Amino acid sequence: MTLSSVATRDFADHRIPNRDACVLRYLLDRWAVERADRTHIIFEDGKEWSFADLRARVIAKAAGLQKLGVGQGDRVAVWLPNGRDAILAFYAINYLGAVFVPFNTAYRGNLLAHVIANSEARLMIAHPSLVDRLGEVDLSRLEKLVLTGAHSGATPLPATAFDALDGVEADLAPLERPIEPWDLQSIIYTSGTTGPSKGVLSSYLHMFSNAGPESWPMVTEDDRYLTVAPIFHIGGMGPPFVMLARGASVAIVEKFATDTFWDVVRDTKSTVIFLLGVMATFLLKRPPSPSDRDHSVRVAFMVPLTDDAPAITERFGIDIYTIFNMTEIASPIVSEANPAKRGTCGKVRPGVEVRLVDAHDCEVPVGEIGEMIVRSDRPWGLNSGYNNDPVATAKAWANGWFHTGDAFRRDADGYFYFVDRVKDAIRRRGENISSFEVEVEVCAHPDVREAAAIAVASEFSEDEVMVVVAAVPGHTIDVVALASFLIERMPYFMVPRYIRVLDELPKTPTAKVLKTDLRREGITADTFDREKAGMRVRREVLA
Repeated sequence: MTLSSVATRDFADHRIPNRDACVLRYLLDRWAVERADRTHIIFEDGKEWSFADLRARVIAKAAGLQKLGVGQGDRVAVWLPNGRDAILAFYAINYLGAVFVPFNTAYRGNLLAHVIANSEARLMIAHPSLVDRLGEVDLSRLEKLVLTGAHSGATPLPATAFDALDGVEADLAPLERPIEPWDLQSIIYTSGTTGPSKGVLSSYLHMFSNAGPESWPMVTEDDRYLTVAPIFHIGGMGPPFVMLARGASVAIVEKFATDTFWDVVRDTKSTVIFLLGVMATFLLKRPPSPSDRDHSVRVAFMVPLTDDAPAITERFGIDIYTIFNMTEIASPIVSEANPAKRGTCGKVRPGVEVRLVDAHDCEVPVGEIGEMIVRSDRPWGLNSGYNNDPVATAKAWANGWFHTGDAFRRDADGYFYFVDRVKDAIRRRGENISSFEVEVEVCAHPDVREAAAIAVASEFSEDEVMVVVAAVPGHTIDVVALASFLIERMPYFMVPRYIRVLDELPKTPTAKVLKTDLRREGITADTFDREKAGMRVRREVLA
């Protein structure tokens, strides 16, 4: 293959990159020529794939999938954990111009049936340990399985071994037409905390814009991004794509583990990491070590940005950035290095517009809380709607702006601050309370690993605040001590009245806390009532 065989052309619209800058097939072809021997992927066991090696492997799998009938525009379901097979499936599907549709490996029952039907996939690439779940549900249009290992029992559909998918470049039938930047690249299913999971339609331009050079200028072609998020999540599928766009590399591991995290960082020589949720807290609560700065990381994204950020920088010697993003958008809010403003998500990046609005889409004044809505200067730079869900698409894209469902405030300097999910706000004693801000304060306690703040019914009016907490491994939570801790550091109206301790908080398959379950359970027999314990707080009367 020579570079001349790569299909590229300049688009008249300068906002649209060339195909070989944003479409996976042409990116892989390009780097296999320009950077043939450079590593693109390193795995947890130390094995590395260069661009040229990866392309040869992808071609083989693409040819095999094509023999099974996969063509340009087809949706292919992928039900795999992180690893070699998952990344090969992802790249091979897109190499054919087909659509990558990853499923969460925790799916089963009605949720599994829902995403199978919604995706309209006819072929699924699956891990053999998951196959038996398929026998429990309606398979809709599915016709064929490709299994990444041996399965001893019967399969509900004809099955082919992933290892048997093979071929050479000469076996590939030509594309019906070039794959365009606006073509559908993937369908990623949201967690469905408030209803059935929705399939987010993403073009190549959306993926490119999500964390590309314009959105994340702090990440360069010389970096290696460590991804520990699952490939069925934007946090796991996005990094390989955006590092491919840079001609850079990515380290892929199956999951985050506190005890081995820095060993993995050192072994993979990763330079960029993403600390989501309590990951930063977990790392800080480990005993200090002389090797804390013995690593190659220079940039860490921390979401949300908590009071732990300066301690992370000081202890591990890395620059901290933060962002606001979700599967449907493209990192519209990004911070500078080591932002000084507590709790910020950053400022609006170039190429997008952001407004904070009320329930009627009217912009709220600076300093007031409103729902964040977003649009992009680049055509196809955000999601293309929800798969087979025109009602949800129309609602989300009302008035030509994407409605995030998240409440923010903006200060006079243009910094944005996440307040809450619009539906998660708590109102108590005439005050609007951010569940997010309550959770941040609760998690500041050294015994608390994670927390969820919810509204529960008050015997008077409006809401009472309840927190459901889980302990740091090896610790126990003294609810009286926790209540005392919060009284000293929170406004009187935010201090939770109710505290419930669980071993683990209920989660969606994408690890988001299922607050709907906690609200339904409400105040249980094991819930601590601060007021009944005589720990009342009152508004301070100022002289």
